[in-house]
Amino acid sequence: MAEKRKGDLGDREVYVISVAAEITGMHAQTLRTYDRMGLVSPERTSGGGRRYSRENIRQLMEIQRLSHDEGVNLAGIKAIIDLQQRVAALERENDGLRQQAGRRSGEIVHVPRSTAVVLWEQRRRRRGNDRDGRGDAGTGDA
Repeated sequence: MAEKRKGDLGDREVYVISVAAEITGMHAQTLRTYDRMGLVSPERTSGGGRRYSRENIRQLMEIQRLSHDEGVNLAGIKAIIDLQQRVAALERENDGLRQQAGRRSGEIVHVPRSTAVVLWEQRRRRRGNDRDGRGDAGTGDA
């Protein structure tokens, strides 16, 4: 049974755990386990009941595909999901930076992590100083 919920994003359907389990072909206990592991995080009612969105259903089906078709264990699936979320966050950040750069002159340039940025200022030489800055006193040639 799908419920219509009004939220900040408008009307959307959410499903009770039994319907989500039926749609995905999984047991409700499996969905509870995935929730406890943080693989899928459905919304909760004030009474604590899980409400699965279409996005949650999509995530469950991807977990099932990785597990059954690709042979990935749950720890591996968790790592994959964490990395996918990190990539999505970095892409959003990159888009924001590109928008900011578009408002200014200049461009975004890729700099590898191994490259250090050093602020260098040329020192002005005083008269009588040699390269090491000690002048004639450091050479013993006075």
